[in-house]
Amino acid sequence: MNGAGALAAFDSRTPNSTGSGQLGGLLQAATYLSGLSGGSWLVGSLYQQNFTSVDSILYASGKPLSQLWQFNESILEGPATLSTVQYYRQLFDSVQAKEDAGFNTTITDYWGRALSYQLFNATDGGGGAGYTFSSVSNNDTAFASGQAPMPILVAVERPPGQLAILDNSTVFEFNPWEMGSYDPGTAAFAPLRYVGSAFKNGTLPNDKSCMGNVDNVGFVVGTSSSLFNQAFLQISKVEGVPDFLIAAINATLAGLSNGEEDIASWPNPFYRYGNASLNSNSTVLTLVDGGEDLQNIPLHPLILSYREVDVIIAVDSSADTNSHWPNGTSMVATYQRSVDASSTNSSSTEFPTVPDQNTFVNLGLNTRPSFFGCNATDGPLVVYLPNAPYSFLSNVSTFDLEYTNEERDQIVQNGYNVATMGNASIAGDSKWPACLSCAILERSFNRTKTQLPDICVDCFSRYCWNGTVNSTVPAAYEPTLAINDQQASSTSSGTSSSSSTSGGHRRASPAIVCCTAAMMFVASVFL
Repeated sequence: MNGAGALAAFDSRTPNSTGSGQLGGLLQAATYLSGLSGGSWLVGSLYQQNFTSVDSILYASGKPLSQLWQFNESILEGPATLSTVQYYRQLFDSVQAKEDAGFNTTITDYWGRALSYQLFNATDGGGGAGYTFSSVSNNDTAFASGQAPMPILVAVERPPGQLAILDNSTVFEFNPWEMGSYDPGTAAFAPLRYVGSAFKNGTLPNDKSCMGNVDNVGFVVGTSSSLFNQAFLQISKVEGVPDFLIAAINATLAGLSNGEEDIASWPNPFYRYGNASLNSNSTVLTLVDGGEDLQNIPLHPLILSYREVDVIIAVDSSADTNSHWPNGTSMVATYQRSVDASSTNSSSTEFPTVPDQNTFVNLGLNTRPSFFGCNATDGPLVVYLPNAPYSFLSNVSTFDLEYTNEERDQIVQNGYNVATMGNASIAGDSKWPACLSCAILERSFNRTKTQLPDICVDCFSRYCWNGTVNSTVPAAYEPTLAINDQQASSTSSGTSSSSSTSGGHRRASPAIVCCTAAMMFVASVFL
C-alpha cells in the first residue's frame, strides 16, 4: 500500500499528478520496476492487469478492477463473492491438480492461490488459476509495446536442510521471460514459460516434453513473499474452514521441519548444470521470501553493472525500529553484500557507500528523501524514500490480515505524500521535484562533463549524504505526523480521499522485524 502510493505519485495517469509540486511521468520513463515480498504483490497485480494504474484499481467504482485490493476481506476467509467452503474448495482443487501432475507442493502453493483472489482476478472462479507471469511478455500490451518498465520479482534460495539465510545467499529474479540468478551460486537463467520442464545440464533430454504453466503468477508472488505464508497456517482458527483442507495442509507440511514451512518448491531447471552451482545436485529448487537476507528493498537486480542503471528510486517500507519504521537496514545489507567478495562477484555489482543504521536515525536520513552516491563515478545514484508518517501512521503490522478501505486509502495517500514530500510542501521545500530531476540527470551530467546547474548544486548540498557518521545509539524513534489538518486536503492526490491526522498504530511481531515491510518497490530510470 505504501509502495502503491509512491507509484501513483510517479504515474502520469493519476489525476492531477503532473501539476505543480507533482512527479507524474517518472513511472513512464522508468526502465525497470522491481518488487520483493509484499512488493511483489503490487508489481504483479499491476502487470497482470495490463499495467493498470493504482488509481484505476482504487477508484474504479463498479468496474471489474474495483474487485481487487479489497483488503477488508481477509485472505483467510476469501472474497465476498464466495462462501468459505467454496473458497477453500477452489484452493484445494487447484493445489491438488498441481500435485497430481507430479510437482512438489508446500504451504506456499496455498498461499499463492489465496493471494490471487485479492491481487489478480477475484471473479473468475479460480482467482486467475490460469494466469502466468510469463504471459506478461505477450498479453500485457503496454509492456509488450515498450510503454511500461520491465518488472522484476525477487526471491532468495534456501537449500534443503538449511534454516538460516546467509549473507551470501543466491538472489533469484523472475522477469516475464526468464528466472535465474547472476550470482556465482547459479549464474544461469531458464525460460520462465518452460521452467517446469525436466531440464538436465541446461538442455531438455530427447525423451522429455516441454512443460508450461508452472509459473502461475500467484505462485511467483507467493514465492517472493513466502515469509507471510505462515499467517496462512492460522486457518484452523477461521470459522467454517472444511476439515479436508486443514488435513490437506497438514499433509503438505508433514515432510517439512518446523523451520522449513515457508519454502516454495520449484522444479530445478539448473539440475546438473555447472559444477559450482549450489543447487545443481537436486531436482528441486527451494526459494523463500526475497527479504529474508535483510535486503528488504529489491535493489540487487538493478545494481548489476551490465544493466547500466543511472538512478534508482528506492521506497523502503521496512519495520526496523521498535516502532516499526525504516532505519536503513536494507540499504546497509545491500551495501555490505556489494563489497563482500565472498558473497558475490564484487566487480559485477556497484552500490554507493551508506552509513550504519544509527547514523540513518541520528541524521534523520530515515525521515526524508536522501541521495547516496552523489560523488561516485560508477554505479547508480540511489534516491532513498523511507516510509514516514506524513499524513497517516502507516507503520502497520505485517500480519494484519484485513484493512478497511479507508485505512487502505490513507496508507496509499501517505505513500503518495512521502514520494512528493506532501506535493513539495514539507519543510517548505518547493524545489523537491527539481531536486529529484537533478538526481535523475546526475550521471548524465557526469558522463557528458556538463556543469551542474545552480539549482542542482543547491539540491545536492541538501539531499546528498555527505559522509557524516554518528553511530551513537539513538533515542527511541517515535515520529509524529508531518502534515497537519490544514495541509492534508491540499496535498491529497487527485482522486484519493483527504488524509486524516489520526490512525491506528499496530505493532508487528519482533520475531520477524527484518522482513515486515508489506509493500515495497524499486523503480529505476536509465537516461
